[in-house]
Amino acid sequence: MASGARFVAGCDEVGRGPLCGPVVAAAVILDPDRIPPGLNDSKKLSAGRRRVLEAQIMETAVWAVGLATVEEIDEINILRAAHLAMCRAVSGLLRRPDLVLIDGNMIPRGFPAAGLPLVKGDTRSLSIAAASIIAKEHRDRVMVDLAQQHPGYGWDHNAGYPTREHLQALLDLGATPHHRRSFKPVHNILYQEVSITP
Repeated sequence: MASGARFVAGCDEVGRGPLCGPVVAAAVILDPDRIPPGLNDSKKLSAGRRRVLEAQIMETAVWAVGLATVEEIDEINILRAAHLAMCRAVSGLLRRPDLVLIDGNMIPRGFPAAGLPLVKGDTRSLSIAAASIIAKEHRDRVMVDLAQQHPGYGWDHNAGYPTREHLQALLDLGATPHHRRSFKPVHNILYQEVSITP
């Protein structure tokens, strides 16, 4: 076990690139005797496989999810908001980890446990891969829910990323309260609206 740590958690976040919605992080402590087979980086799995693995992780592991809101993203920037979501996920674990493996090259400011950054951690650590699956599935559900409240942007299938469809809807329909004002495409459209309004 890493550095003699008994309980090692993996932590990962999803949602730094989209134009809207929260950034979501998850922290997972796997049970070494009940590791779901086929764990991998969430980006390398089909949606169906992710859902199966999510259910198995939730059943066998200690896990928690943390979010940072659109308002927080706009206020403190996306990197710090992603780190805030990671801190919240780790703080939410019912068992305190001795060490947290963090996907990326930084330990978030104010991190609530001993942390070890791992670049490309979701392909190097099973617990980070498990966290990436939990975070991705949770955020996708949030975006499907928001898509029902704000039809036309395609969030149920583009998850808020700047696809051609989403950008066109932003031009046609304008920004919603869930759009990140600090992100350039959203800012530019809002600025355009302000400048052409008499």
